[in-house]
Amino acid sequence: MGRARHDATGERGERPVRCPWATGPWLTPYHDEEWGVPVHDDRHHFEHLVLEGAQAGLSWLTILKRRDAYRRAFRGFDPAVVARFGPAEVRELMDDPGLIRNRRKIESAVTNAAAVCELQTRAGSFDDFLWERVGGRPMVNSWRRVEDVPAATPLSESLSRDLRRLGFRFVGPIVCYSHLQSVGIVMDHLTACFRHAELAGA
Repeated sequence: MGRARHDATGERGERPVRCPWATGPWLTPYHDEEWGVPVHDDRHHFEHLVLEGAQAGLSWLTILKRRDAYRRAFRGFDPAVVARFGPAEVRELMDDPGLIRNRRKIESAVTNAAAVCELQTRAGSFDDFLWERVGGRPMVNSWRRVEDVPAATPLSESLSRDLRRLGFRFVGPIVCYSHLQSVGIVMDHLTACFRHAELAGA
């Protein structure tokens, strides 16, 4: 997946203003290079779906630190491969110390891989299915404070209902909204954040 690189300082040497949660060596580059950047790749969508499902009840930092282990265990997040995982592969995942070893979350990732494949057959791509909800263009919000950013919206509630009807699991409205934010379908950088202007003008 392509990543834009950003300097740590502005033109006059000042530190750029970021969303308040973007701190430390894991969250800062994720915020600067990935969060809110439009995605149009089914593997990338599936990756975020797996990671956000694994996050439920945990912090995003916990998941980011395990991301490489997830990529390895889930075979590069190829849904066609993961959809064929059986009991032996699930046991292997449950024994992997690099993963969140919650059986329901792991089994839901396999179920969701099969659902992605089915959706690709019916709709052409998972990407098309998601982006058609915003008419193919990012929904750009203008939040000033982090406490103003919602955890879920009517858009994520509608997406959650539709995904569950299609057989997806661990796709509640909050997980769905996190997905929409992560893959740039909804752009929720705060207005003071340097990424807001960059992404809103892209």
